[in-house]
Amino acid sequence: MLSILEPGMLVRHPDRPDWGLGQVQSNINGKVTVNFEHAGKVVIDARQVPLLPDFSS
Repeated sequence: MLSILEPGMLVRHPDRPDWGLGQVQSNINGKVTVNFEHAGKVVIDARQVPLLPDFSS
């Protein structure tokens, strides 16, 4: 899953639906920077949190 998270992809945090839709900014060694609609820029360890790709948009 880590390898498919590329800049520009839209994702959701499985435990924080209130953050809304997020756009991946970078993915460096499993540290994924995501800019969420309602939480701003967040760095997530994708080895600990399985971000969910959003294909509905």
